[in-house]
Amino acid sequence: MKRTTFLGFSVLLALCLLAPQVMAPGSARAQQEITIGVIYPLTGGAASAGRELKLGAELAAEIANGLMPDLEMDMAKQAGIKSMGGAKIKLIFKDHEGNPTLGADLAKKLILDDKVVGILGCYHSSVTKAVSAVCEQYGVPMINDSSTSPALTQQGYKWFWRTTPHDGTFTKDLFEFLKGLSEGKAKGVPPVPKSELMTLAAACEKTEWGSAASALLEKYAKEYGYDLKRNILYAAKSADLSSEVRSLIAVKPDAMLFASYTSDAILMVKTLKAEKAKPKLIWGQDAGFETPEFRNTLGDDIVGILTRTVFSPKLGQVKKISGQVNELYKKRTGYDLSDASARGFTGVQTWVHVLEKAGSTKPEAI
Repeated sequence: MKRTTFLGFSVLLALCLLAPQVMAPGSARAQQEITIGVIYPLTGGAASAGRELKLGAELAAEIANGLMPDLEMDMAKQAGIKSMGGAKIKLIFKDHEGNPTLGADLAKKLILDDKVVGILGCYHSSVTKAVSAVCEQYGVPMINDSSTSPALTQQGYKWFWRTTPHDGTFTKDLFEFLKGLSEGKAKGVPPVPKSELMTLAAACEKTEWGSAASALLEKYAKEYGYDLKRNILYAAKSADLSSEVRSLIAVKPDAMLFASYTSDAILMVKTLKAEKAKPKLIWGQDAGFETPEFRNTLGDDIVGILTRTVFSPKLGQVKKISGQVNELYKKRTGYDLSDASARGFTGVQTWVHVLEKAGSTKPEAI
């Protein structure tokens, strides 16, 4: 069902505000390094996704700074930012721990102390919301590679861009999938009568991301004619989800839908098993349901659980460069690119493209 393309983003950012005093006024052509601040959750409940994002971003920077003529990708052939004399990309990683206040503080330090050209991040939509406000305050460009709350690009900000689709697209795709199941459009799967998947129950974590996902589930359930019997918000990083799971089971849903970060997703599946929940379909809104830690921790218990992703190794069959990059990543890590690592890669790739076009690190040029 995914229509997202990978490595195909060509983002041209045009800014019209004057550069604030915190930005270095010197010529970018003389720079040997261009620093980008990268803010991810490297510890805490979403650390698995944060590590994936970091690995993807690092691979993109390695390709951009080196020379890999066999890769059919512009940034692999230039050994740095060619329009700025071959200046190298330097990524400064910071760990926000899933905390919006900490994320905002880290952004300020990166801007004021490290003098970064721009910011990349931050996975958690709640942290991205806080960090984007700081970047807006200081007139520093921010590219969001991995946060999907639709509201983030509805704030009217002049210094904020996103390279990933948001949950409006993803949630609509879910209901298109359910519709396709009933119409027999899922390859290799016999048609499933809509009446057998009519009753839904959902549980979403209640930060910026999960709250938005919950509202979208309500919207599209009505639009597509499904009965969302229960739609609950739970505290992120919960120690116990038994009451939430029992509440979902009580309405006897045909399908259960979730929006959870990694630690919550793992606990949710364990609790579903302990409570003997047996819906016909379980669907997780990416995030925690897509990380290697989720798969490695739960093993066979995730068989049959559905999720969505913005990258699949099969893309290499139709787009050679996707397969080449995936092989490079696999040599580094021992496993394929994931949703998170592909997004981190694309975020840095976008920064490289924009800086090459701008020929300068000044915000107004970017």
